[in-house]
Amino acid sequence: MAAHKKATRKSARTSPARSTSTTRRRRGVSKRTAKRWSQRVTKESDALDLKHGVFKQTSAKKIASSLKRSAEHSARRKSGAYRSALSMLTFYINRAGKTLPKTERSRLERAKVELKHQFGRD
Repeated sequence: MAAHKKATRKSARTSPARSTSTTRRRRGVSKRTAKRWSQRVTKESDALDLKHGVFKQTSAKKIASSLKRSAEHSARRKSGAYRSALSMLTFYINRAGKTLPKTERSRLERAKVELKHQFGRD
């Protein structure tokens, strides 16, 4: 009888192989969910109604003025216009991550400073 208990315990120890495959599966699912989450934020959240292609504009001033206009006219935002515009810009930069080219990243960082000037928060 004691030998049977030891065998049961031993087989319980060998089962983590199954749990690692479950862990692998979970990681894959969360990766897909993360992509869907960020896409859903830009489309459905109570953030801003942005003009199409606002972050692809050529100058930081144009990007900042478009964000300001969108933030001031949006009925979907929950916080102040400056905070909403800046958070949407930061969200876009963070979402792009390492794939964002240095020139575009610097333009968007300049847009942050320009947004601060346009809202009078120097």
